[in-house]
Amino acid sequence: MDPPQRRHCDCAGDGAPARAREEVRRFLDDALLTGCLVPDAVQDEVLLVATELVTNAVRHTPGPCALEVSWAEDGIDIDVTDPSPTPPRLRPTDPTGSPGGYGWPLVRRLASEIDVQPTGDGGKTIHVHLPAAAR
Repeated sequence: MDPPQRRHCDCAGDGAPARAREEVRRFLDDALLTGCLVPDAVQDEVLLVATELVTNAVRHTPGPCALEVSWAEDGIDIDVTDPSPTPPRLRPTDPTGSPGGYGWPLVRRLASEIDVQPTGDGGKTIHVHLPAAAR
């Protein structure tokens, strides 16, 4: 049996990151049911990256976002689309401990590919590829 090919989730509001994480968890669980084994470390990375991207979209853009997770030949692709044309940017972390500034560097470290493309309606899609093999 083939693994699930794609899962979509529309996300908005404070619960969006948790909802996105749950959809990705279901995607990975469905893959396991078809005999497709994804190493635990890779599962953790996929869940973390999806959560970070949706958290950033909800926190830094003026509207809802959409998450797509899908199989690629050598890994898992995550796409998050939001209504803002502004690409993600690195921002300095605050050494005094205020939150923020860690998500985008983490995504950049874990992903083997990142691409940010404008959408036809003035927003953007962030595409991230994570290899299926554990590091």
